[in-house]
Amino acid sequence: MNLEFARKLPIPQEVKKMYPVSEEMAKIKEERDAEIARVFRGESDKFILIIGPCSADAKEPVLEYIGKLRDVQDKVAEKILIIPRIYTNKPRTTGAGYKGMLHQPNPDNRPDMLKGIVAIRDLHLSALRDYGFSCADEMLYPENHRYLSDLLSYIAVGARSVENQQHRLTSSGMDVPVGMKNPTGGDLSIMMNSITAAQSGHTFLYRGWEVHSNGNDLAHAIMRGWVDYSGRNISNYHYEDLIQVAELYDKWGLVNPAVIVDTNHANSGKKHLEQSRIADDVVHSRNKNETIKKLVKGLMIESYLEDGAQKIGEHIYGKSITDPCLGWEKTEKLILTLADRL
Repeated sequence: MNLEFARKLPIPQEVKKMYPVSEEMAKIKEERDAEIARVFRGESDKFILIIGPCSADAKEPVLEYIGKLRDVQDKVAEKILIIPRIYTNKPRTTGAGYKGMLHQPNPDNRPDMLKGIVAIRDLHLSALRDYGFSCADEMLYPENHRYLSDLLSYIAVGARSVENQQHRLTSSGMDVPVGMKNPTGGDLSIMMNSITAAQSGHTFLYRGWEVHSNGNDLAHAIMRGWVDYSGRNISNYHYEDLIQVAELYDKWGLVNPAVIVDTNHANSGKKHLEQSRIADDVVHSRNKNETIKKLVKGLMIESYLEDGAQKIGEHIYGKSITDPCLGWEKTEKLILTLADRL
């Protein structure tokens, strides 16, 4: 076997004991989980914003950004519920490049998975302890989820992972919302099958255990656009697209029909400044159609302190080292504008 076993890493239970969640923090998360669940079950009219950097590259700028979100959240609390993105795993199409803080807590250094595990837990702990935010992360590796399972209030399954059986089955055992992105090729039946699997109970192998899940009724769709055979980005956030997803939910007979619209990726063609326009378009569709209003629970937005993106090694504070993001001034304006229009 062409593998070098470098070292045995601590199991999640051990890491949680070393970096524990206090009773006060656990209570904050429990209250947030309940509030978020009410939105996805149609019991609350609040609009969710899953917002933050494409990838969390460093603790200090990410926490500064989250502090700014905290101030804005207090201003829009009656209408908007903010879930910060702290994405510590970065999927790579070819496997090459920066794979996120879990792999490289310092992007300039070689991968160090042990330091990465500690760094991502510390960052999520800081967001909860210091700012009262339980956050969102992408489940790139299902077996690693338990390192953060007591801290996360939202989980995304990416477009490249949504067909994977282990992602689907692991999602079925979670008690927080799990968003299933449409695949990169755009086939919505794949996304709907993934939601069906996640909402159902299963028996499967997980971290060396035989486990049984009861199904996750908060599993739902994320519309992120797709890429056609010629490499063109095709958006799927429009009025007609959302009506189609509502019809698919009805056809599949799934509970708690819900959609989060990703304003970046193929929906924007990775043109980060288009995110404000796309957000405005989605809210306009919600305001015009009651079915869409009930279906679309919120938006996913890539945003950071500075506009755009940089290459690793440039060291521009608060600027994305992966996909380009919306800068803070435009982000704050967008959030306040959305609150006025909802």
